[in-house]
Amino acid sequence: MKKGIFFYILGIGCILYCLMVASVGFGTLFFLVWGVAGVCSILFGLALDLKWFRVLPRRLRLTGLGVIAVGVLIFCVVEGMILSDFRAEAEPGADYCIILGAQWKKNGPSEVLRRRLDKAVEYLRENPGTIAIVSGGQGGNEIIPEAEGMAGYLEDAGIERERILVENKSRNTYENLEFSGKLIDKENSRVVIVTNNFHVFRALRIAKKQGYHAEGLAADSVEALLPNNLLREFVGVMKDTLMGNM
Repeated sequence: MKKGIFFYILGIGCILYCLMVASVGFGTLFFLVWGVAGVCSILFGLALDLKWFRVLPRRLRLTGLGVIAVGVLIFCVVEGMILSDFRAEAEPGADYCIILGAQWKKNGPSEVLRRRLDKAVEYLRENPGTIAIVSGGQGGNEIIPEAEGMAGYLEDAGIERERILVENKSRNTYENLEFSGKLIDKENSRVVIVTNNFHVFRALRIAKKQGYHAEGLAADSVEALLPNNLLREFVGVMKDTLMGNM
């Protein structure tokens, strides 16, 4: 059996997954990383079978293996932290419930955003004294600001308009929380942050860095897209850590 067979199979799997995510209509081009990873995996398999690595000095090969091992270790640790908040539940009676935005499509919320909104509706119905904050601006591929669509969705679900505050300028998680915090006394309020399970860890760490007294409330996610979301979230955690956002 050829040494590279595992990497050929892995590479083909990554390319097929890339095409699947593309067909669903993911909100960003991040899914292309799977295509790149697939091509790299196939090339790595070829390098093993054709013995290209033998031309490299032994010290360089060992250094490369060490870098890969450290990278894999960091990836596993970060993913473990992300998974630690997968089942986050919030205590009743919060002052505010911040729903973080995601893609708004021509026909309504993306599946990811719909699940966040439905989870928030459950909490708001059970806690009539809680004020909702919908947070999200308008991306280049969106017909309206996410927060405007989210507010309408909550109203259609029976949440009174006077219970909904709108933050419609933010472009990412950091800005979601920074701009929403300007609408409330965040340091003296109990806040529940509603987002999908893969996003709770990062959102909570950013919120706490900004001075919130926050809990997470995890909505579920689309299972088929979970690998893509977990990989994207790893990149998000690394970026926000390096930028000092969390």
